[in-house]
Amino acid sequence: MRGADTVAELVRRQWGDHRIGLRDEHHTLTHHQVAAGAAARAALLVDLMPPLPGGEPHLGILLDNTPEYPLWLSAAALAGAAVAGINPTRRGAELARDIRHTACRILVTQRAHLPLLDGLPLPGVRILVTDTDAYRDLLAPYGTARPGDARLGPVRPDSRFLLSFTSGSTGAPKAALCSQGRLAAAGASLVSHFGVGRDDVHYVCMPMFHGNAVIADWAPALAAGAGVALRARFSASRFLPDVRRFGATYFTYVGRAVQYLLATPPAPDDRTHSLRLGFGTEAGAVDAARFRERFGVPLIEGYGSSEGGASIQRTPDTPTGAIGRAAAGDDLAVVDAETGRECEAARFSPTGRLLNASEAVGELVNRGRSPFEGYWRNPEAEAARLRSGHPQAEGSGGRWYWTGDLFYRDADGYLYFAGRTDDRLRVDSENLAAAMIEHILARWDRAAGVAVYAIPDPVAGDQVMAAIALREGAVFEPAEFATFLAAQQDLGTKMPPRFVRVMPELPLTATNKIHRVALRRASFLCEDPVWWRPTPTSPYERLTGPTTEALRAQYTQQAREPHAP
Repeated sequence: MRGADTVAELVRRQWGDHRIGLRDEHHTLTHHQVAAGAAARAALLVDLMPPLPGGEPHLGILLDNTPEYPLWLSAAALAGAAVAGINPTRRGAELARDIRHTACRILVTQRAHLPLLDGLPLPGVRILVTDTDAYRDLLAPYGTARPGDARLGPVRPDSRFLLSFTSGSTGAPKAALCSQGRLAAAGASLVSHFGVGRDDVHYVCMPMFHGNAVIADWAPALAAGAGVALRARFSASRFLPDVRRFGATYFTYVGRAVQYLLATPPAPDDRTHSLRLGFGTEAGAVDAARFRERFGVPLIEGYGSSEGGASIQRTPDTPTGAIGRAAAGDDLAVVDAETGRECEAARFSPTGRLLNASEAVGELVNRGRSPFEGYWRNPEAEAARLRSGHPQAEGSGGRWYWTGDLFYRDADGYLYFAGRTDDRLRVDSENLAAAMIEHILARWDRAAGVAVYAIPDPVAGDQVMAAIALREGAVFEPAEFATFLAAQQDLGTKMPPRFVRVMPELPLTATNKIHRVALRRASFLCEDPVWWRPTPTSPYERLTGPTTEALRAQYTQQAREPHAP
């Protein structure tokens, strides 16, 4: 199938295709019905918000993964509007800020989310509630519309289409821009890379307000003419029943969702399904191997973001643990953020341990062309993403795209993810990456989930703290955990956690990523049991009330007295 320049063209291609195109628990629509429903909503959209100066008008979508979500995405593409995905876990002033910041003139929602909007100052925003008679009556007169009948203006590859909020785990979310052309190209690229065909069914269980589901799951299905199956919200217990019911062949994930799936009770028919692959991020080599062994499905780790500033592609010869190499045309480098110089190539021991982490781990940058299209009304964030290679190079031209992610590169050019720049720890003057420690701790057979993060050292730098969610029925035995740590040959001397918080489950953001900000904020002052080592080599002991208060005093004193340089 030839490529398309816009998402609108991909939507129009569904007209006349009477194969099943969109399903959930309660609805089944053909591709033709999807195109017809999109055309009706596009016509309604044109009547409800006539164009204003300043480019594409915006509508917000505050929905679970119901059929209305892809229908409104498709409608916006046809009409030449842009969609802001609104996060339903946001509350109060933060939720209102997201809607107002993205200049939404219409907000499409459902009755279950109406309480979130009570009392919010949203002047000039018209709210459409999809599961009501009033909505159905409003839409009814447009039932004979055809794709292309109604547009707010010209629809081009550079037409603004998505405003995708970043996770916001480290501050106020930023709305990354994505044009119709970039999304269509991303879908076509994944179709080519994974051999997606018309008979595939893409299971969309990640939230559609986030780029993972729209860019990596919905877009390639649209580009290939494949079917889409929806789960309103991710459910580990419903995953395999849904896959079997819909005949799903492809899905996207984030690492924590994989851990939830692995935590479900094993069953004899775990491999009885139609899935052929999963595509996502941050599953880790240990969980990916466990998933393939149990379910018979390979997890293909990719790298990308809502911003689209850099991408890494996996090749058949990609080593275990690596993400892949730079995509064609990209000039990716791992650099020291302070100097702009390339980091050393990674060196490994015979057992695979990274020997020169301090010299090899740096920030991934794209020094070549970048499809990054900016943030909506946030020039400061754009400037932080696009800047010259190092302070001495200011004014020399040639801005780089800084990903904000830590990587290291081996001698053959393969890239390995090492965490977020915000997740870097500095222990005894040595730089460590939280993700690398997590991947090692994930091998412990009692752990269902692991998060590693920095807490301040009372003297200088950081100490390593880990939050561990145990598998069902497991108990934290400090001596056994210490024995496990000692047996890990690639666990450097600065890496073992000084503090261990044992939790029933890890806190998550709305996109199923670990909420590290909440963990760092709580530190060891929490209701969960915490174990600690008074010295880096002593046995773990339970952190009790008097000890906790003594440590609290140390940290309070540290906050009052800045360290000497």
